[in-house]
Amino acid sequence: MRDPLPAPSFLVQNAQPIARALSLRTLPFHAHEILPSFGLYIFLNKFVAPKVSAKIVPRTFSALSEKTKRNWDVHVVSLLQSCFINTAALLVIWLDKRRWKMGPRERVWGYTGATGMVQSFSAGYFLWDLVISATNLDVHGTGALAHAASALAVCLLGFRPFCNYYGLNFVLYELSTPFLNIHWFMDKLKMTGSRAQLINGIALITTFGCSRLLWGTYQSIKMYQDIWAAFKTPGGLPVPPWLAIAYVASNTTLSCLNFYWFGKMVRALRKRFNKPKDEGDKKES
Repeated sequence: MRDPLPAPSFLVQNAQPIARALSLRTLPFHAHEILPSFGLYIFLNKFVAPKVSAKIVPRTFSALSEKTKRNWDVHVVSLLQSCFINTAALLVIWLDKRRWKMGPRERVWGYTGATGMVQSFSAGYFLWDLVISATNLDVHGTGALAHAASALAVCLLGFRPFCNYYGLNFVLYELSTPFLNIHWFMDKLKMTGSRAQLINGIALITTFGCSRLLWGTYQSIKMYQDIWAAFKTPGGLPVPPWLAIAYVASNTTLSCLNFYWFGKMVRALRKRFNKPKDEGDKKES
């Protein structure tokens, strides 16, 4: 399936030297998607998120500290991006019939323009996320920085192309992100412990566990098997050790963070909705 947003020829030509230097052969065909999306996320973060939030929830937003406002704006961008990228990824997975016919070799070295498009918008977002995390460590912490760096590495290696097939599958990690952002907003809107937050929390835990832990682990195992098969291939296109190590290390980092964050989310939800024992005893007496 072709990229529905074809690249201008002049941009493809100008991006060739950078692509050759980085050994990212398909990058020139998607530079027109990476750079504008990166700029769009900056624009949303700096201008759209604070202005719209100040109009929709003026009292809540104005009462936030400067640090929390920065975090709020990032959550707005994350919410918008996750809804868009999930829709794009699911459409391409469903409509790109070429992906359905790929064997182990094609899943490692194969490429389709539509898959590259989705990875381009993801790369633009994670490039923005990396900049935001690095410049706001006091807000987001080192875990968010490691996540952004690893996710960006996975996206960029897809332009080699390498594991372009799996890169799109891993985009579906973001299925849980809208619920995560909604949960965070509910805390700030004084809806902590409400029935609405409980329902959203159940949806969050379910989608996070299914998309990141079950689906993500299954896809990681399949990817490791395909890389190992390609690594042992005599002749043809064996996988360079450094490339396999870089991709596996990035993917493993993301997987470990997912399990760590899942534990934190479960504890946070239990803390919000589990009533203290002494409080329950008082109501029974």
